[in-house]
Amino acid sequence: MLTLSPARTVPPTGSGATRRANSGFYRYDLDGLRGIAIALVAVFHIWFGRVSGGVDVFLALSGFFFGGRLLRTALTPGSSLSPVPEVKRLIRRLLPAMVVVLAASAVLTILVQPETRWETFADQSLASLGYYQNWELANTASNYLRAGEAVSPLQHLWSMSVQGQFYIAFLALVFGFAVAFRTLLRSYTRTALIVVLAALTVASFVYAIIAHDADQSTAYYNSFARGWELLLGALVGALVPYVKWPMWLRSTIAVVALAAILSCGALIDGVKEFPGPWALVPVGATILFILSGANRMADPHLASVDGRLPAVSRLLATKPFVSLGSMAYSLYLWHWPLLIFWLAYSGDTHAGFLDGAIVLLVSGLLAWLTTKFVEDPLRLRASATKPKQASVIPLRTRLRRPTIVLGSIVTLLGVALTATSFTWREHMTIQRANGKELAGLSARDYPGARALVNNARVPKLPMRPTVLEAKDDLPISTMQGCISDFGNVDVINCTYGDDNAARTIAVAGGSHAEHWITALDLLGRMHHFKVVTYLKMGCPLTTEENPLVMGDNRAYPNCREWNQKVMPKLISDHPDFVFTTSTRPWNIKDGDVMPSFYLGIWKELSDAGIPVLAMRDTPWLVKDGKPFFPADCLADGGDAVSCGIKRSEVLSDHNPTLDYLAQFPMLKPLDMSNAVCRPDYCRAVEGNVLVYHDSHHISATYMRTMTAELGRQMALATGWW
Repeated sequence: MLTLSPARTVPPTGSGATRRANSGFYRYDLDGLRGIAIALVAVFHIWFGRVSGGVDVFLALSGFFFGGRLLRTALTPGSSLSPVPEVKRLIRRLLPAMVVVLAASAVLTILVQPETRWETFADQSLASLGYYQNWELANTASNYLRAGEAVSPLQHLWSMSVQGQFYIAFLALVFGFAVAFRTLLRSYTRTALIVVLAALTVASFVYAIIAHDADQSTAYYNSFARGWELLLGALVGALVPYVKWPMWLRSTIAVVALAAILSCGALIDGVKEFPGPWALVPVGATILFILSGANRMADPHLASVDGRLPAVSRLLATKPFVSLGSMAYSLYLWHWPLLIFWLAYSGDTHAGFLDGAIVLLVSGLLAWLTTKFVEDPLRLRASATKPKQASVIPLRTRLRRPTIVLGSIVTLLGVALTATSFTWREHMTIQRANGKELAGLSARDYPGARALVNNARVPKLPMRPTVLEAKDDLPISTMQGCISDFGNVDVINCTYGDDNAARTIAVAGGSHAEHWITALDLLGRMHHFKVVTYLKMGCPLTTEENPLVMGDNRAYPNCREWNQKVMPKLISDHPDFVFTTSTRPWNIKDGDVMPSFYLGIWKELSDAGIPVLAMRDTPWLVKDGKPFFPADCLADGGDAVSCGIKRSEVLSDHNPTLDYLAQFPMLKPLDMSNAVCRPDYCRAVEGNVLVYHDSHHISATYMRTMTAELGRQMALATGWW
């Protein structure tokens, strides 16, 4: 998306060429460039599932146009520095099309997606309208418990939020600076402002590199890590007047820059590499393309051969590319939700050539209609040629104007969307309040795991937690913040069970060790031992040098740092037992495995004389290589079987931990697989209880039903009762 306005060069005064340039011209080639960029974004999203770099082109061009216009205003003596006209212009330009797309997406969400996805849509609708969608997505990316959620139809709107935040911040900075210093600095105002913007650009770029190395998935959506892309575009607007390159150099740079933009998506994995240094490729190429046409007349019919833009730029200034660029914003808004809704409806994981082409064509048609009948009418100001006559037109007549009617309809859509989102969130609040009773469910009516291990009778009753309660059916340690999140490398200790007991079990590792807290807390109270947490999201006890996040395989350096802290503390605290997971699912084939990088942990604990309660990991539910949520499946009409998975796909016939007992005599294996899965199948629901609250964590309600079987195995392992 771009907020595109006429790009007018303001070169130094003093020559005939300068006077001609001062008359100003519109850079139609940059309209064409954004047409190319949006085409790349859509094509790579629909058919390749990759980031093309087109969004970064948008960011740089947005900074150039919006930032350049504000800089010219701020540096012009006597110009108005009121932010109100600019804010009104932004609202007219940005919100109408977005409201229309959000409203259509809300209807499709209700029709196509299960109700378990509605709250996420409501949250992201409000975040999109409030222009903080990027922070909403950053929070999701950093939340291990939400990893594997279905891709949101509004995920692409993060870039709209980044740009909206930039517009307001840049407006406040530039106009505020001009108000404070324009009179004082006079001729030096331009230099001072450029120095400030350059410093901010460098600071943002350095921050992007640091944030990228620390946690790339959250840095991807970070406004501060993306700011340099827009600031660089704004800065280049200040350089345009001074570019005096010969045509051969301009032509060469234009060709190279366009080639870099076109090839970026194929050569660079932007999902993993942006907004780090590799983002310089699409952003830098955009800047070079802008400069290649600086101080050249855009219309070849009004200029001499020497004054023309390079041939590549003239090509992009032709009608097909300009027309595509004119509806780039709407096309960007439409293509992604249509793709996601189609995949949700069809059940496919990616679009083929034919259905992808249909998605692209429908997106183009809707974009054209939105541009023609929503964007353009509301963006353009009412004619100011006859202001006095306009003032005497009766109010009733003015209210009948098409733009007034259209604006009213869009406003009502926005109000309805906001009200609906808040209403659904209130409904979910009530659902969560009802979920508090889950801890007191009757063991007779909701036997859960006891139906598997004790053949308990299962009456015909509604499943609990319900599909809407499942997401919040979490262990108490999660609710109390007793597990370090992705960005935290501190060791957090909380105590459960019997606080006054002399015996201690340390629960250490990732969230798959943590979800046993519900049962361990009950057992600790019954058998008088305390349970102390040493937990970090997505991070098992491991000696792995370059750990990855299980599920999406992104680098997780904080996990290594946390392990380097937690192991000395564990040994120093010397609990009676360390309870942790001993297996993980294979990434490359069915079944589970004992990772080799666990062996160093077992040796270190054994050397310290600390026995290990080695829990076989519970199955991770995966279909077509991606995690799936049983609650979503059940809400979409599935049943306990269709929303489950074959046992052979997630568990090996033999517990891999048993192969290491001779090597590590202090290893005490625990295996609760038969309390989760039947001999041949792992169902989504057992004993009227939903087994998982997401794709791979046991619900707290189901975990309570496993307490007796876990207690039986632990009694044999510890000899405590």
